[in-house]
Amino acid sequence: MTLRILAIDDSLTIRTLLRQAVENAGFACATANDGKDGVEMFSEVDPDVVITDINMPRLDGFGVIEAIRTGTHNTRVPILVLSTESGEALKARARAAGATGWLVKPFEDLQLIAILRRVTGYAGPGHSERGQA
Repeated sequence: MTLRILAIDDSLTIRTLLRQAVENAGFACATANDGKDGVEMFSEVDPDVVITDINMPRLDGFGVIEAIRTGTHNTRVPILVLSTESGEALKARARAAGATGWLVKPFEDLQLIAILRRVTGYAGPGHSERGQA
């Protein structure tokens, strides 16, 4: 099993860094350049984890979270917010909408991969799926 990540961010630089980090860890990564595109791609990509920015044009990260949680496909997928913002009110709003976790930009590759493994239970190649023995 290879983890499938959907990374949604309006910054090309962040999308590129996310893609490199997750692909270097052996995961698959699809990217979307704003929330609207991300929501439209969601069922096709069928990700194991969604990583979304908050501040984006057309549909912000809160809208992404709400659209996924109220949709009809894979509504329990872990959703991680990756943002330059770190205020408690924003984190609380994201949790209330259904976010699984929050990371602050800039991110460390190893920390990101550890979090992806933790929220999915994925131990990696050579281990049984979902971290079960």
